Amino acid sequence: MPFGYASPEQIMRDKADYARKGIARGRSVVVLQYVDGILFVAPNPSRALHKISEIYDRIGFAAVGRYNEFEELRLGGIRYADINGYTYDRSDVTGRGLANLYASNLGRIFTESIKSLEVEVVVAEVGDTKEGDAIYRLTFDGSVFDEHGFAAMGGQAEAVAGRLKERYRESMSLADALEVALAALTEPGGERPPVGQLEVAVLDRNREHRKFLRLTGARLERLLAQTSNPPSATATPPAAPAEGSGDTPPPTGPEGDVDDGSSPL
Repeated sequence: MPFGYASPEQIMRDKADYARKGIARGRSVVVLQYVDGILFVAPNPSRALHKISEIYDRIGFAAVGRYNEFEELRLGGIRYADINGYTYDRSDVTGRGLANLYASNLGRIFTESIKSLEVEVVVAEVGDTKEGDAIYRLTFDGSVFDEHGFAAMGGQAEAVAGRLKERYRESMSLADALEVALAALTEPGGERPPVGQLEVAVLDRNREHRKFLRLTGARLERLLAQTSNPPSATATPPAAPAEGSGDTPPPTGPEGDVDDGSSPL
């Protein structure tokens, strides 16, 4: 054996372990169907870097992992959709076609590059009826999973998916679906993310033309007020020390890590 030799199986195993660790450091993303379309929910302290975006008229995109890597995938998907929609017809741009494109690119990078991408992606397409909805989850190695009803990725994805499975039911209202998503994203006994750190969007089949809608501000607050356990608008301030105790709390910085775009989202 030459010095430094590693079998192809070991190299692939190391690449997969490396990618999984990077993805697990990001915050989980939940995608699920509701009566009028598909809902995307993600804790995200950054107001500049989005984990949820629109790709085309009926197609949405969600990702977790390294922002710079999944942003390149998102932009490539937009170019693919625009070129095919202009060259042929807008109806020829489908979520399945986009998922196949991403699977090909992710699989090629995983096998040919020294470092695999630390990303996991969901491509969702809303149909004219709920039977026409599609949710495709793609992993770092190009594997494609056709999810039914809901999908979870990033962070503690298995635990989040387990809580989703317990609570999810078909034909939920938007408020009920948001309640289920927030319950799944919250650890038992933990506090839900404040409103300002939630990224929420929908693909609403009842909208004309472009189906993607980002829920922010007062619209999101009204929707959260309809849930049984709405998150707080702001974090609870720390309790003041008892008078005369002599205990002075240490200074604190802003909530959340500083997001420079290099950390997993």
